[in-house]
Amino acid sequence: MKKQEYYARIEAPQMLDYGTYLNCDRLLSCQKPLAELANADELQFQIVHQVEELWMKLIAYTLVDVIEYLEKANTHRVITLMGRVHRLMRLMTAQLDVLETMSPKEYQEVRLQLGNGSGQESPGFKLLLRLPLDLWDGFKASYLDGRGLTVADIYDVRYSHDDSYVVAEALVEFDELFQKFRANHLYLIHRSIGLGSKSLKGRPVELLQAGARHRFFPELWDIRCSMTDAWGTDYGLVREAIHAKTEADA
Repeated sequence: MKKQEYYARIEAPQMLDYGTYLNCDRLLSCQKPLAELANADELQFQIVHQVEELWMKLIAYTLVDVIEYLEKANTHRVITLMGRVHRLMRLMTAQLDVLETMSPKEYQEVRLQLGNGSGQESPGFKLLLRLPLDLWDGFKASYLDGRGLTVADIYDVRYSHDDSYVVAEALVEFDELFQKFRANHLYLIHRSIGLGSKSLKGRPVELLQAGARHRFFPELWDIRCSMTDAWGTDYGLVREAIHAKTEADA
């Protein structure tokens, strides 16, 4: 097999209109030269994380539009764009599985190439942590305060499955998918370096675990607890077992 010839074609493919439009020459040169890779798995490590940054760029770009449509209470556009964000979040989470094909030893060799860097420094990730503040402000102004509603109203007291509720659930789904991404990342770290180790900057991995428990929109999660507790006072926290009643009737 002429391995070096294949490598040359991988690194310098023929460029026609399609490749020119996508800037494939620049895109494919964003990874280390094949001859300089620390091991055979470093290329996938770089590509997966670079693709994650591209997805996060698209998510951020989309959420900026969502914020604008929230402010205008344009529910149809909000739901359509949030559907795109949800799909992107699932893609981000699924592609982490590729990194689980690395052995811990091979990961350690790649890890040495990062210097003092870690995923906590991801520019796309840091931006996505900021955007939910504006998402909530837009939702609150247009779908709650602007209509004289509370979270309890749209979920329970005046529940009608209207657009306030639908938009709230779209935000909840984004929140849930983002935390699932964090949780998958945590398991990836568990598999690669172990949760009993220190992170790349010497911080305890508990910081990552705390992040996975974070919620962007706590009000939309807390209402579920409040509703269940309120209903529990009506039907009782401990209810008669179904099987016991069935046996008594028999």
